[in-house]
Amino acid sequence: MLVSDFDYDLPERLIAQEPATDRDSSRLLVVDRASGSITDSTFSILPSLLRHGDVLVLNNTRVFPARLIGNKVPDGPSAKQTGGGRIEIFLVCEREPLVWEALVRPGRGLMKGARVEFAAGELKAEVVEWLEGGRRLIRFEAADDFDQLVDQIGRTPLPPYIKRDQDTRNDAERYQTVYASERGAIAAPTAGLHFTGPLLDSIKRVGVEVIQITLHVGYGTFQPVRAARVEDHRVEPERYTITETASARLDAALNERRRIIAVGTTTTRALESSCRVDGPVGTALLSGHGLNLRCPAGIGEDETSSGAKIRQGSATTALFIYPGFKFCIVGGLITNFHLPQSSLLMLVSAFGGRDLILEAYRHAVESEYRFYSYGDAMLVL
Repeated sequence: MLVSDFDYDLPERLIAQEPATDRDSSRLLVVDRASGSITDSTFSILPSLLRHGDVLVLNNTRVFPARLIGNKVPDGPSAKQTGGGRIEIFLVCEREPLVWEALVRPGRGLMKGARVEFAAGELKAEVVEWLEGGRRLIRFEAADDFDQLVDQIGRTPLPPYIKRDQDTRNDAERYQTVYASERGAIAAPTAGLHFTGPLLDSIKRVGVEVIQITLHVGYGTFQPVRAARVEDHRVEPERYTITETASARLDAALNERRRIIAVGTTTTRALESSCRVDGPVGTALLSGHGLNLRCPAGIGEDETSSGAKIRQGSATTALFIYPGFKFCIVGGLITNFHLPQSSLLMLVSAFGGRDLILEAYRHAVESEYRFYSYGDAMLVL
């Protein structure tokens, strides 16, 4: 399967640079897998598109301000290489307390031993190792609690296709779901950005059960697929947690054959990674790549995989979902519009069918929907 099979033409003017005035005023494209129909709608009427007994699963990860702007310290053994000047450190993954894998800009000349200061020295950093892919291993020294300092001085890590000089106070609030509670993501689960508190209340009033899980979105969500063949791509691992209560409620819904609707690709990956079926576990899933061999069949609107269960607890997933994947849990998907040839578009195509999803994308372009993180949404049922 070729990565180029997941391409489409998108005018740059359709890439949303700002959030909608009101979260739930975004447009919603409704895609019916059974009939193949594609219908224009509005996110605010989502409760009328769901039904009593449905389960809506949200990812409650909270984005932290992972972009740190500081200055190189022009002293010590690496003074000649570093000099002074502005440095941006983008926190990617915590290896251990106060030691982070990070991206650095500008990175050229920031040698091992180079030091950076933030907020007049309240936070200090030292490059301790160069890593593959242009990343650095950074050790921090904090005058106070590290997380609190980062929250005070860090900037919202907006995606690279939002081309503004800097983030704004509005981004700090709008690039965050209203139900975000578990700090740890460097990118928002953007399908959830359209929800408001009143809208969630309306959804519950029609008899839809709302369950929260956590997957901390990592830098891999920004990375392009560089392989020519889909099967050769790998996604970066991400940490997820499903509580005992959430697991029990999801298991009950599966046993009662109720439809489970995932809000976002991150929620989908966490749910499908956590599913287990009576019998042997396939090695393809254990490696985080390829078909989910634990599930004997795909999930239709009113189907669940016999014997499917949800594992509780925390784990790391590198599961890459693309066409051919057999879904255990998810029977509906709310998602934003994704980049051409991206792993996220491949996931949506696996769920909705490549031809139907690309037809929906063509319709969205022709109808001038807004694309990507701050853009409009799609409901696939």
